[in-house]
Amino acid sequence: MGPLVNAATIAEPKLVVDGLVKEYTSRRAPAVRALDGIDLSVGDGEIVSIVGASGCGKSTLLRIVAGLDHATTGRVEIEGCPIAGPGPDRGMVSQGYSLFPWRTVRANVAFGLECAKVPSRARAERVDELLGIVGLGGFADRLPGELSGGMRQRVAIARALAPEPDILLLDEPFGALDAQTRRAMQDFLLQVWARTRATILLVTHDIDEAIYLGRRVYVLSSRPGRVAARIDVPFGSNRSWQVTRDPRFLDLRDEIRDLLLANG
Repeated sequence: MGPLVNAATIAEPKLVVDGLVKEYTSRRAPAVRALDGIDLSVGDGEIVSIVGASGCGKSTLLRIVAGLDHATTGRVEIEGCPIAGPGPDRGMVSQGYSLFPWRTVRANVAFGLECAKVPSRARAERVDELLGIVGLGGFADRLPGELSGGMRQRVAIARALAPEPDILLLDEPFGALDAQTRRAMQDFLLQVWARTRATILLVTHDIDEAIYLGRRVYVLSSRPGRVAARIDVPFGSNRSWQVTRDPRFLDLRDEIRDLLLANG
């Protein structure tokens, strides 16, 4: 597995966010600005992290990219096309799994393909492929309630990847897991990325997770959310937890922590 593509070599990033502003208005109170002038980009096949304190607008930004909310002003495009609403070109996974409890693992993963009216044979082949990638081939007929938290999140990721979206949006995907399972899921995500080369935008409040998974980290200030820094991570894609002991990793952790404290 070779190194991630350097952003400087990508002529057309997969995702571009330019000058994004989000305000919430009310008749009874002044407008509240949640995001203020956000600029970021994600290249094809990159994992990019966004880190910030609670309430800084991270999830709001991801919802706008997903088409579930709208920017007040600014530009959000995928492969040069403005985002007008939800679409199959984006898959999203949140902290709460959001699986259908009455559908089996196989049926949950197949859901997006059914909505897209993919023929049954092609649908079955795609589901089997993804269950193999996420290591759940032996659990295809189980219900979500019979799985551990980490396994349910694997199903959620497989379901999001099934329609082959242009970009996978992850909103604190491992936040509900215990520390050991969370670490295992981070390695799992890198393994899935190595198999699929998916383009991934990850929102997290965990500094170590942002560095370990991301090729680039955007640090957001507290509300209104602004990009306090864009930090390139100096490690290749073939990462293990030994990286977390690298002095450069520790320096980045301290740098991002200082930025969050200074912009809190």
